[in-house]
Amino acid sequence: MSQVRASHLLVKHKDSRRPSSWKEPTVTRSQEEALEMIKAFRTQITEGHVDFATLASQESHCGSHSQGGDLGWFGRGQMQKPFEDATYALQVGELSGPVFSDSGVHLILRTG
Repeated sequence: MSQVRASHLLVKHKDSRRPSSWKEPTVTRSQEEALEMIKAFRTQITEGHVDFATLASQESHCGSHSQGGDLGWFGRGQMQKPFEDATYALQVGELSGPVFSDSGVHLILRTG
C-alpha cells in the first residue's frame, strides 16, 4: 500500500521535542504520566464511553485536534518512523496501543 489515512490523539510530555501545545503553554508531565493518560483514553474509547474523534478534539496536543485528530492521507517517509510503522501495521478501523515518538505518546486510529 502506498498511502494510509489515520487519526491520532497525542499527549506531550516535558521531554517531547516541542513541550507546548494549544492545550498547555508549557507541558510539565513526565513520559510515564503521558503514557498513563493515553492508556486511560484508550480504555474510554474501547469501552464505548466516547468516540475517538470527540476525545481527540478535546484532549490531543496536536493541531489536528480541530479535525478530531484526522491527519489525512500520508505515505512512507512523511511521519516520524515509530508513528509510520505503527500506522502501517494497523488494519483499517483498528486502534493502536501507546506509540512513542519524539512528539510524545500517541493513540492511532487507522481510517484508510
